[in-house]
Amino acid sequence: MIGSRTSRRRFIVGSGAALATAAVGSVFSQGAWARADDPPKKLGFAIVGIGRLSINQILPAFERCKHAKLAALVSGDADKAKKFASQYNLDEKHIYSYANFENLAHDDSVDVIYIVLPNGLHAEYTVRAAKCGKHVFCEKPMANTVDECKQMIDACNAAKVKLGIGYRMQYEPYTQALVEMCRKQVQGKTRLISADHGFNIGGGTWRTNAKLAGGGPLMDVGIYCLNAARYLMGAEPVEVTAQMDQPRDDPRFNEVEASMVFTLKFPNGALACCSTTYDSAGGSRLRIMNEGGDIFLEPAFSYGAPKMWIRERGQMKQAVYPAVDQFANEMDEFSRELMENKPILTPGEEGLADVRVMQALYAAAREGKAVKFA
Repeated sequence: MIGSRTSRRRFIVGSGAALATAAVGSVFSQGAWARADDPPKKLGFAIVGIGRLSINQILPAFERCKHAKLAALVSGDADKAKKFASQYNLDEKHIYSYANFENLAHDDSVDVIYIVLPNGLHAEYTVRAAKCGKHVFCEKPMANTVDECKQMIDACNAAKVKLGIGYRMQYEPYTQALVEMCRKQVQGKTRLISADHGFNIGGGTWRTNAKLAGGGPLMDVGIYCLNAARYLMGAEPVEVTAQMDQPRDDPRFNEVEASMVFTLKFPNGALACCSTTYDSAGGSRLRIMNEGGDIFLEPAFSYGAPKMWIRERGQMKQAVYPAVDQFANEMDEFSRELMENKPILTPGEEGLADVRVMQALYAAAREGKAVKFA
């Protein structure tokens, strides 16, 4: 089950400020940003994999971090690693290859190893990182299978290091406020969640390679819909159904699904209806239908700030929160949790729970029937 955080955050809903106050009061999490007692120390992160996500999002985010800094790069392309080391003023002695990865164990500047590799490599490199005696932060999905997730958790426990999974949305102000409103039942009980996330994928990418990706859009962008339903309900589904499309005439989808629609049923009877695709313009939307109103986010899962509207008694109000760098926020918060020896907001068990449900969704789609959880 997903936990929630509380600390200060401003919530503005036009003239609907009373609803906002009821939802979040004066205490709600702002991640690791605005505390007067922030310690000056920054933990060093080794980034493993210099692909598009690292280049466009993670490396630039260090400039906005208060508690995390770039300490090392790991890449199979030495020239590429040198290029980005130079761009971010990193000494070349902190560049590693996959072959000499274990030398990170002797790099005192590295506190955390951040795995930013294709899904199918997460388990291998998390285990190797744990054996280096470093804490591990791993991109989602945690791994391709439940067994791999368990291996990752066991390796980190054995090495007495912490494991966090990169669920950036859970560190984001709009999402945190939404969780608080649902938990406090500001509009009454949540009855139905609708979530959609997708895009039109090109060819020649590891994301359509079943061995590397573990599946199609469900394992990539669909996980946002699934994870949102779980953290909004604060519970695990007891039953799932799914249908997927894998067109035979499109070479992009020789190995993975093009689209999937799926439902999750929760213990209190609430439902989540979700869709994910690699085969249309898609976009990202989230709607929470409560007894006394609705809450909408669109875009819901993008790297930029979501847009939120609250409808109650026939009136629609917009909610506005501070815009944050989601990657800086998650790295800062993970660093704080390590420095202060606090529970990890998105630990390995969180990643395992999603992979468990995703495997059930694929089984439901293949078998054409609901899969129930004990």
